[in-house]
Amino acid sequence: MTTLMDRPHTALLVIDVQNDVVANAHDRDGVIANIRTLVERARAEGAPVVWVQHADDDLTRGSDGWQYVPELVRGDAEPLIHKSYGDSFEETDLAEVLAERGVGRLIVTGAQTDACIRATLHGALVRGYDAVLVADAHTTEDQSAYGAPPPEQVIAHTNLYWAWERAPGRRGGTARTAEVGFGPGTSRPDEG
Repeated sequence: MTTLMDRPHTALLVIDVQNDVVANAHDRDGVIANIRTLVERARAEGAPVVWVQHADDDLTRGSDGWQYVPELVRGDAEPLIHKSYGDSFEETDLAEVLAERGVGRLIVTGAQTDACIRATLHGALVRGYDAVLVADAHTTEDQSAYGAPPPEQVIAHTNLYWAWERAPGRRGGTARTAEVGFGPGTSRPDEG
């Protein structure tokens, strides 16, 4: 239901599943396994897989910590978006990459739930995309020492509020890994 014209396709976004970003993440291995399943499914269904990789003063581009986890391997033809802000659209060519592929609907996975995932979801919705959060394919580390709830509560709350997120002509929504499809006419759990 995107507001972007002539954008019938769905893409999988894999955000910041980098060594240092997920080193201490809640359910790291389970989330990465779900993302790997989604990457394989998107490829099998011919959907674009777009990889997003963060760098900043604490995550130096080219370092081992900056690299994607070894369990996830980007295909040579799959776009890689380099970013330095939470929202994957800010000062990147993500919008252009999606436009070239006719994408109006995003399936969002990765890390960190309470930072780059939330920022990208909201960034997508305000730019006209439908944005589905995969409820069991995003994670964050424990920030409770800084006053945040435990990571499982952060994840659950994000899933709860994003399931109902809407804007004129656009939808949020959530789905579990097993429910996600990329082809036309695919069911869209929690989206209406």
